[in-house]
Amino acid sequence: MPNTVIAFDTSNYTTSCAVFDGETGVNSGRLLDVEPGQLGLRQSDALYAHIRRLPQVMEGLDLRDKRIIAVGASTKPREAEDSWMPCFLAGASQGAVLGKALGVPFLEFSHQQGHIAAAAWSSGRADLLDTPHLCWHLSGGTTELLYVRPQASAVTCRIIGETSDVSAGQLVDRAGQLLGLPFPSGRELDRLAQEASQDIYYEPKVTGCTFSLSGVEHKMKQLFKTSVQPCNIARFTLLSVAAAVSRATENALKEYGNLPVLFSGGVASNSLLRQKMPCGVFADPKYSVDNALGVAILTYRAVHTND
Repeated sequence: MPNTVIAFDTSNYTTSCAVFDGETGVNSGRLLDVEPGQLGLRQSDALYAHIRRLPQVMEGLDLRDKRIIAVGASTKPREAEDSWMPCFLAGASQGAVLGKALGVPFLEFSHQQGHIAAAAWSSGRADLLDTPHLCWHLSGGTTELLYVRPQASAVTCRIIGETSDVSAGQLVDRAGQLLGLPFPSGRELDRLAQEASQDIYYEPKVTGCTFSLSGVEHKMKQLFKTSVQPCNIARFTLLSVAAAVSRATENALKEYGNLPVLFSGGVASNSLLRQKMPCGVFADPKYSVDNALGVAILTYRAVHTND
């Protein structure tokens, strides 16, 4: 009977739970339902949806013949003290109750730490959790370039680059809304971009490792008004994001040295970004998006560090 941990992640987009036994892991997740034309949910609605969804998602895990030795959860977006969102209460409360019921430790991590752990493990570079590296967190609410260092069994992150306005994920979802795609729009926008006949893009101004994507959004809307084909608008949007990320990465490597560059978050599953960043370390696409496996990995590491 293998020693196993279970973990929860209840983000703005997805209800997830996962198990990990030190070698293999299974994540069970499901996107929150969003009405057509809407860009996400209010926090109160997301919290309610998670509470209803957690029992269904748990059915995707086989807990037979497993010895649960710890429970983990993402309890906030980042490890900063002022980082907080109500939606994480669903997974955190579920995890705390389960830990008490089983008489095992309950461990808390940030959503961002979970993304990094899932990306490192699924890319075959779990060693990055034990050495300094750079990491992009590209998602619906976050576009940050992080300097990551090991901290006990987890990691600590310092923001060294970011957008000054629209996040990459927001831009992708706004493009999707403009083109009538479902939310979140990353997967469908990526698919649509593969049909493009034009390779046009706008390169945002990058200062150090910081850039603005509002100009891309403005030009994207102009293209839509001039009846440019949807597939070309999709490709324009994604190539423009990739151009900004690429330039910021180059600047960071000049300042911090030739460190590995890990990519995490839903936008990091985009195929065009992967093509434009051949030296990047990319998560398996299913572990780029929100998931609980990264938190499970950190939970397992923490238990064994304390042994």
